[in-house]
Amino acid sequence: MNGDEGDEPADEDVEPQPELCDLCGTVVSDSSEWYALVPDSSSIHAANAKFDGKRMVVGCTKEHLAELIGQYKRRPFVDAELWAGKIARALQKYEGRISEEDLAEETGLTPDQIEAGVMWQNIEFLRWRQHFDEDGPEPSP
Repeated sequence: MNGDEGDEPADEDVEPQPELCDLCGTVVSDSSEWYALVPDSSSIHAANAKFDGKRMVVGCTKEHLAELIGQYKRRPFVDAELWAGKIARALQKYEGRISEEDLAEETGLTPDQIEAGVMWQNIEFLRWRQHFDEDGPEPSP
């Protein structure tokens, strides 16, 4: 760090931010929070695929953390949802311009997994659209 204006402060200069309990929303600022890494097919890391499918949860107590872990254990892990997220990250990175071969290489997915991920995303969009059309106002033209 050279001290130029606009540089980020050194790590030791950064004040730790309080955590929020993912169950009840309690602010925890005394470092008494509890952490766990849980499986979650909807969790896609912004840049590093090794973190895909894993979510860090925070509890204000050991009991709240146990409840959060239980909630994620009951939530189905849907491979196609994970694959759809990997595809979306790659498409965003390349601004939607990527060959099928490069998409497979970028995501680490097989062509069949890519097809399943795209299909899952399309089905979810149709479900959302059906819900929106039934419950909400018509979109403006």
